[in-house]
Amino acid sequence: MPTGSFKMIFVRSELMLSRTPPMGFNTWNTFGENINESVIKETADAMVEKGLLEAGYNYLVIDDCWSERERDPETGKIVPDKIKFPNGMKAVSDYVHSKGLKFGMYSCAGTRTCADYPGSFDHEFLDARTFAEYGADFLKYDFCYKPNVANGPLLYRKMGMALKASGREILFSACNWGNDEVNTWIRSAGAHMYRSTGDINDSFPSMRDISLSQIDNLAYSAPGCFNDIDMLTIGMYGEGNVGSSGCTDIDYKTQFAVWCMFSAPLMLGGDIRNLNDKMLELVKNKDLIRINQDEEGRPAFCTTGSREAKSFVKLLSDNEIAVLLVNFGESDAHVEFYFENIGIPAASGYGLEMRDVFTGKNLGVKKEFMRRKIAAHDCECYICKLAK
Repeated sequence: MPTGSFKMIFVRSELMLSRTPPMGFNTWNTFGENINESVIKETADAMVEKGLLEAGYNYLVIDDCWSERERDPETGKIVPDKIKFPNGMKAVSDYVHSKGLKFGMYSCAGTRTCADYPGSFDHEFLDARTFAEYGADFLKYDFCYKPNVANGPLLYRKMGMALKASGREILFSACNWGNDEVNTWIRSAGAHMYRSTGDINDSFPSMRDISLSQIDNLAYSAPGCFNDIDMLTIGMYGEGNVGSSGCTDIDYKTQFAVWCMFSAPLMLGGDIRNLNDKMLELVKNKDLIRINQDEEGRPAFCTTGSREAKSFVKLLSDNEIAVLLVNFGESDAHVEFYFENIGIPAASGYGLEMRDVFTGKNLGVKKEFMRRKIAAHDCECYICKLAK
């Protein structure tokens, strides 16, 4: 192949919108309908000031409830709520961009959004152009109020085509909650990430059930299109729109480690303005982000365990290997890890040199079998290298 061909392939790869799982913030978990221009600007400021943009969180996405209840009768366009966004959406977008962030919008494949605002059904090309005019870089596309005769895959293909015709590169975040065997076709519709679960709430059972439901879907994530298991609830502590019973710091630690290991988009949902130092340290953990953002984008796989005690492995670039041991149960449990199950038999003479991503401690070289006692809801995560 000519040298120029290699260069072209490299450049195209670098330009891929979701070469790695998207990272950012979405308004829904904390704010729900209580969004406005001030909230968005303050959040943009906080994302920069607290080092989240520097850590890789570059999308700021406005979810449902941003528009007037009806379309403009003259233009047919969806228009921003005049009270919430008195200066219009382009002004908000410009402010977000001025901070070095990317700007995200929301719509729905049905006739109405999930909160009963205008949806994009049969208005896909007009709405995509409108979002482009606002300067949108991201579109979350929901699945409520879909006419019974409408074909789910076709609805997402239509918006995928509309975004391509919009004149702007816009990351397409499909959100049909795992319906219609979405993992089998959504990549072909042009989506860059897709929801495969119902909505999360800020409770450990919700996070646990979502995590366990996705084990069979891990192989469907790859560069270009990643399996979205919903926005993170880290730092919410039971407050906000999906507050529920709330979680502990240990719960949030496990949630973030699982999302990173599963190559899920890292869309923060807690109020960025008020995240405490411990939660900021967690979501900026360079090793966990490195696992999530690994350039090869290989899927994790489950190696052993009961429903409560699970071990996961993910092959990384640079000959590294990530290992996650999780106790999803309500009491202390032993999590077993068999090296044979990941392709390292005892006869090989090899093991893994293991470094804890939370403490930085090097455990040395472990071989053949590990059995770690892990507290309820907790986890251990390691970046490893093959060693004798």
